[in-house]
Amino acid sequence: MNNKIAIILPAYNEELTIEKTILSFNKYSPNSKIVVVDNNSSDKTYEIAKETFEKNQIDGILLLEKRQGKGNAIRKAFKEIDADIYVMSDADLTYPANEINKIIDPILFENIDMCVGDRISKGDYEKENKRFLHNFGNKLVKNLVNKLFKSDINDIMSGYRAFSKKFVKHYPILVEGFELETDMTLHALDKRFNIKEVPITYKDRPEGSFSKLNTFNDGFKVLFTIFKIFRYFKPFAFFSLLSSIFVFFSIISSIPVFDDWFRYKYIFHVPLAILSTGLGLISMILFAVALILDAISDQNRREFEQRILKE
Repeated sequence: MNNKIAIILPAYNEELTIEKTILSFNKYSPNSKIVVVDNNSSDKTYEIAKETFEKNQIDGILLLEKRQGKGNAIRKAFKEIDADIYVMSDADLTYPANEINKIIDPILFENIDMCVGDRISKGDYEKENKRFLHNFGNKLVKNLVNKLFKSDINDIMSGYRAFSKKFVKHYPILVEGFELETDMTLHALDKRFNIKEVPITYKDRPEGSFSKLNTFNDGFKVLFTIFKIFRYFKPFAFFSLLSSIFVFFSIISSIPVFDDWFRYKYIFHVPLAILSTGLGLISMILFAVALILDAISDQNRREFEQRILKE
C-alpha cells in the first residue's frame, strides 16, 4: 500500500537555505509531497521556493500564511494538506534529510503516532548550538514535562518530527510560535498517543543564516505553555498546590491568634484572625475547584478516547 507522505517546511526569511532544503528532501524522499509554508517572509523565500519547484520539476505545494508564527504555518499545512504521514522540519538545513526514513518508519511499521528526531542523545545539539541559555532552557523544560507526565522524553523541542494522520487530525493547534513543539509533546503525552524518539544528527545554521528564536521571549512562551497545560490537563495537582499554599499562610497567620486565645482567652490580633479565616476559605474553594475540574478533565479524556475508538 502506497502511503501519501507530506513534508512540511515552514519558512520565514529563509532565502539562503530554502532551495537546498527542498532539493535535499526531494532527493532522499522523492515520492513525498513537499509543502513549503511561507510565513509572510520579507525576503525572496517565496519566489525561490516557487522557482525551485518549477526548475526541478518537483510536484510541490507552496502555501502562504500571513499570520506570523510557526504554529500558524503548521496549522495552515495540517488544515489544507491531506496525507497519511506528515513530516515537519525546519527550512534552514539544520535537520538531516538523509535520515528522514528514521522518523517515518516507526509511523509506518510500529503503530507510532509521533516520532521525534532526537538531537540530544548524540550530543550534536549541545555541541553545535553555542547558546547556553537555549541549552539550559531545553533541559529545564524537559525535566518539567517529564516530571509532570511521568515520561522519559529526551528532546522536547525538536522540530524534526513525523506524525500519523490520526494525531494530526486530533491535534488542535492553539499556539502560534516556537512553543509549538512543546505543545505537541504535551498533547501527545496527555492524550496517550504513541511516541518514539530516534537519535539524529544535527547541524547549526549555515553562516549567514540567522535564527528567528528569541531566547527570553520564546523561552517565556514555552514555560507559559507548560503552565497552561498544567492548569488545563492537571487541574487537581495545580489547584491543590495553590490550595496548599493558602493553607500554609492561613496557619502561619493564625499562630498569634491561637497564642492570644490560649494565653488570655481573648483575641488581640483581630486583623490576623480575619486574614487567617479568609485564607482558609480561599484554600477550601481552591480545593473544591481542583476536584470539580479534575472530574471534568477525566470526562474529557474519556470522550476523546471514545472518539478515537469509533474511527
